[in-house]
Amino acid sequence: MPKLLDLHQNKPEFCESGFLVMIIGIVGLGLIGGSLGLDFRAGGHRVVGVSRRQRTGEQAIAMGAVDEASTEFEVLGQADVIFICTPLGAMAATVAQLVPTLRPGVVLTDVGSVKGWVMETVAPLWPWFVGGHPMAGKAESGIEVAQPGLFVDCAYVLTPTEQTPPEAIARVEQLARSLRSRIFYCQPEEHDQAVAWISHLPVLVSASLLAACTQEAEPAVQTLAQSLASSGFRDTSRVGGGNPELGVMMARYNTQALLRSLAAYRATLDTLMQQVEQQDWAGLEAVLQQTQQIRPRFVAS
Repeated sequence: MPKLLDLHQNKPEFCESGFLVMIIGIVGLGLIGGSLGLDFRAGGHRVVGVSRRQRTGEQAIAMGAVDEASTEFEVLGQADVIFICTPLGAMAATVAQLVPTLRPGVVLTDVGSVKGWVMETVAPLWPWFVGGHPMAGKAESGIEVAQPGLFVDCAYVLTPTEQTPPEAIARVEQLARSLRSRIFYCQPEEHDQAVAWISHLPVLVSASLLAACTQEAEPAVQTLAQSLASSGFRDTSRVGGGNPELGVMMARYNTQALLRSLAAYRATLDTLMQQVEQQDWAGLEAVLQQTQQIRPRFVAS
């Protein structure tokens, strides 16, 4: 990895960990943007936030997520790296409005869960753009639920292209490592199909589970089911009960990869239904034995 640029030519400063101190901008002060701000400030960086609502910026300052906040992009004038933490649907317009205010050499990076669309549509707007996806979150959204340490031991995917300046990549990787995340590099298309399997598909499967449970026609049974639901149901329904906007954005901007995953899931579900209908208990057990063996590959501690 190339040596980092000297971001502060007059007098470079370093954190206790040895990382170069930066001025970090965050556009979009929700769960992810607020959590990034908490960690970066704790690491010794100066953090400046931009939000559509002044009240959100005030909350971010009060909770220690940013040093300064504004509703205007001009406040980011001295930033070394700017994280775009808006919803996918607002990202292209946000970056287009931001670009005229940027000084040469500032790095832009995003946190979107779809990378193919971002690298095709958003990255060309600024030459120092690094595609990124910190894979952490909660069912809740908003600055109120931001927390320090959210990204510890989580995957942080970077998807630079051949045109991305090595200095820009190095700068974003330094910050991602300071979060104690696990860094992965891959092609945008590889990322999108992988997350379709393990992130986007589970959201729709979990949502369909919740929707199916509401189809119970007997009110007493419906009430009893709600009373008996415990950890197993809580785990399998969690992502389906999350932010609806995020679920729609996943489907809208990762359509083909998600449809491929949904088709495969539907085929396996049809197989399970057929085994139950035909009372093929040996076949069903074989499938469950296989899934028991496979699961640790995806959720190993």
